Amino acid sequence: MTYEPLKLENQVCFRLYTAARLTMGAYHPYLDPLGITYPQYLVLLVLWEQDKQPVNDIAHKLLLETNTVTPLLQRMEKSGLVNRTKGKEDSRQRIVSLTKKGIEMREQAKHIPECLSADIIKNEGSVEEITQMIPTLDKLIEGLKQNNQQINN
Repeated sequence: MTYEPLKLENQVCFRLYTAARLTMGAYHPYLDPLGITYPQYLVLLVLWEQDKQPVNDIAHKLLLETNTVTPLLQRMEKSGLVNRTKGKEDSRQRIVSLTKKGIEMREQAKHIPECLSADIIKNEGSVEEITQMIPTLDKLIEGLKQNNQQINN
């Protein structure tokens, strides 16, 4: 006898996991020529919106822990995309800023969202359908964040 709630086809988490994994894979043809990974692209998106941010702020915006973001930033610094400097008010704080190479990469990357959207609608759906999912996903993320905070407190 099959227990319906435990069927793979009934798992929302499996669909989210698969969609995330396939989405990150879809970025490879666009990020590989730039020499960056998907997580590095996310950091760059944050810094292209507002340069010179503390590591904590970047981690918070990406919903990651600083101990996850720090090694990523170290690799980005070695590749010449960002600089990390001590904070003026608190020397323990690290401020991350874009280098010239990091700033110039924005121009090279500006086509990526449009290309990815075109790839998605080429196979299934429309940009509007994908965009309409954003508020639902935001609610899911917020609910999961709150649940995780309650568990960790």
